[in-house]
Parts: sequence; C-alpha cells; structure tokens
Amino acid sequence: MTQTLDSSPPIGPEPVSPTGEAFERVLALVSDRREEFEEKRHVPRDVVAEFKKAGLYRASTPRRFGGEPLAPAEFLRRIERISAVDASAGWVASFGSSLIYLAALPLATQAELYAAGPDVAFAGGLFPMQAAERAGDGYRLSGRWKFASGCKGADVLGVGIKAGEDKAGRPLTALLRPEQVEIVENWDVVGLRGTGSHDLVVDGVVVPEEWTFVRGGEPTVDEPLYRYPALAYAAQVLAVVGLGVARAALDHVIAQGGRASFTGGPKAADRATFRIGVAQAEAQLRSVRAFFYETTEEVWAQVESGDPATTHQAGLLRLASAHLAKTSFEVVRAAYQLAGIPAIADSSPLQRYLRDASVVPQHAFLQDTVYDGAGAVLTGVQPFPGFP
Repeated sequence: MTQTLDSSPPIGPEPVSPTGEAFERVLALVSDRREEFEEKRHVPRDVVAEFKKAGLYRASTPRRFGGEPLAPAEFLRRIERISAVDASAGWVASFGSSLIYLAALPLATQAELYAAGPDVAFAGGLFPMQAAERAGDGYRLSGRWKFASGCKGADVLGVGIKAGEDKAGRPLTALLRPEQVEIVENWDVVGLRGTGSHDLVVDGVVVPEEWTFVRGGEPTVDEPLYRYPALAYAAQVLAVVGLGVARAALDHVIAQGGRASFTGGPKAADRATFRIGVAQAEAQLRSVRAFFYETTEEVWAQVESGDPATTHQAGLLRLASAHLAKTSFEVVRAAYQLAGIPAIADSSPLQRYLRDASVVPQHAFLQDTVYDGAGAVLTGVQPFPGFP
C-alpha cells in the first residue's frame, strides 16, 4: 500500500530530551572503560545502551516516530567530544546518524522498526556487494560482507546487494535482525580496535522487499534532517572522530611541555622549535575545524529553510571531511614527534592517538580521491560516479 506523508503523532514512548548529565556520564564511562574496548575489540552492548540514554541513537530517528533529530553540527560536536576520550567509542557512537539512510524505507516499515522506541542502533557491512536472487516479494541473501563497525551492539544490520541498484550505482541495502546474521570476529587492526568492525555472514535468508532501501535514496520522511546530503553526512561523522583524537593529542603534548627533560636539558616549552611546532599544529587544527563546521552550518541553514542542498554544497561537505581526516592525522603525527622520547612508551596515550588517527583517512569516504571529486565539482567538470 502506498502511504503519504502526514503529521501523525510519534509512535512509541514520549521523547525524552538528553540532558547534559547523561552525556557527561557517557564521557566518564568511556574514559573508565576504553581499555576494555581495546581488549575486547568492540564497544559492549551495555555501553551502547548508555549512548542511547544520552540521545545519540535517536538523533537521526524521524520526529514522527518519536526521534529527536539533532542538527548535524550539534551531533558532530558530540562525536568529537567522545572521540577525544576514545576514538573507537566515538566511531561507534557516530552511527547514531545512520538512521538517515533508513528514512528511505517505506513508512510502514519504519513504523514497525521504531514500534518499540526511537533508540535504534544500526550497523552495516555493505561491501563487497553480493548478488541476491528474487524470492517471491523479496530477496534471498547469501554472502559475506566486511567492515560492519558496531555490529556487536546493533539492533538491526544492513548488507549491500547487487539487485536493484539505482542509476547512480548506489547499492540496495537489505535489513536483517542480529539473529539472522553470523558475526565473524576478525577485526585485527592497528587502530580503532574497539569498533568491532567484523565480517557479517548470511546464509539463505529471505528479506522482504519492503525491508530494503537504496543507501542515500529519496526519503519517505519530510523533515529537515533528511534533506541534508546523506552520503556527505556519513563521511562527516567519521572524519570528526579524527578531529577529536587530534585535539586530545595536541592537548596532551602542550600539557607535557613544562616537564623536565630526561637529559637535564631545557624543558620542551623553553625551546623555540617546540613552541613553533605547537603553534603551527594549533593553527592547522583550528583552521580545518572552522572550515568543517562553517560548511556544515551553511548547508544545514539552507536545507532547514526548505531548499535542497546543491551539488556544490555537497561537494564542499565531502572536501571538508576528507581534509579534516587528513589534517587531523598530520596534527597527531606532529604531536607525536613534538613529544620526543616519552611518546615511544606503550604507556603513552600518544601511541593510541597515532594508531587511531591513522585509520580515519583510510576510509573509502575520506581518501585522497575525494579531492579529485571535489575539484571536479568546483571547476564544473563531471565528477566520478557516485560523487558527491
């Protein structure tokens, strides 16, 4: 049955606005348990439950279904703060934004998805896309998908299938319940170890067509957040993790600058080279952060007023994200070098900052190819398929 947009009251419990105390509790909890995330290679479900209490997993749920959608800049600042405490926790919390994808589902499906409440944790392993065969009114799925960050704490999982891609080549995503999926715990990496980005395996599960959607496809919900460029937002929430890490790394080095040298020489802060390096890194980080949030606010103001974002604006969002990820890593690397010999100790927080920050710009959404796509948009040349 075709449904139309309306102003029906929210489904589920009454919205509860996240308080400052709830978010501060999340920061304290992440600080206390970040070593556990590293060891277990995922953020446990009870921690995800605390993220939900702080409103992070209703931040992109449609208001009509009980959500409390946050303006992108506000959500991004929350992820930045969490990431300054622990990057893996920030990465997992960032998927509180991913329900904007699910706004492309039929309204009846969304009503069922949010029937128990607006706090839904979604994780996806979309690639490599796997062929799916028609089975009645749905698709029969079998295959293996990689990089399903946050899958151990997810309420619903998505996988990419080759059937039914749109003209832009965007994948069709099929939604499954956790019990329909095998999680293969193979996340053995240098950084962001706590994200639990394991493989997903599905064997012969039939997914009804109404539980599939095109990632970045046309939303069936008419609210401002779902007019914001979805794929660009997906890149932003990951890039801002690197920003939080860079802020923490630079703050650590500045704080250590007044300590006595092991060799009895001048304190780091008494050396011109240290002061110059710190100042350059500070200017670099603040500049790229300003570009990132300025672009976010400009695009949000336009879509909130009712006008769609332009291709130029979406391209700038992608550019700001990729540049933020790259620059954040450069700042962390500079901080590591400025710290001198103490940075090589396993006990130094700079070890993890360096490892975590190195992973962020490796993501497909944030690699140097984005500069090519953004440059094409800026100069009026056709960008590569799927950009921005």
